[in-house]
Order: sequence, then C-alpha cells, then structure tokens
Amino acid sequence: MNETTELTELQQLYLNMLDSLKEGIDDMERFEQGNMSAGTRVRKNMQTIKELAQKIRIGVQEQKNAITN
Repeated sequence: MNETTELTELQQLYLNMLDSLKEGIDDMERFEQGNMSAGTRVRKNMQTIKELAQKIRIGVQEQKNAITN
C-alpha cells in the first residue's frame, strides 16, 4: 500500500484487526504452555477481532448496497 495515500475507514479497520491478530500470538503461545491468564487475554483479543470483523462486514455490505441501488 502506498504510504502517501490515505486509508479508507474499512482499510483502517482491517489493519487494526491484523494488528490485533499479530499482538495475540505471544499470548497464544503462553496459553499453550499453560498460562491461563494468557488464555483470558487471547479470548479478550479474539472478541475485539470479532467486533472489528463485524464492522468491516457491515461497511462492505453498505458499500455494495449503495452501488447496486
């Protein structure tokens, strides 16, 4: 992606979701090694990702509907 172009709202949401996924990798590894507190953080992070994904889905559907109408 060209750094001189401004991101759309949907692109920013998508990048936020990717960042959340990347940030959760360490906690996932800790959880798999037996750290239950890390498991709680993984679940919280996944909830955030789910919310971001839903916002993206809604935004895409709204744009699709606007084009087809």
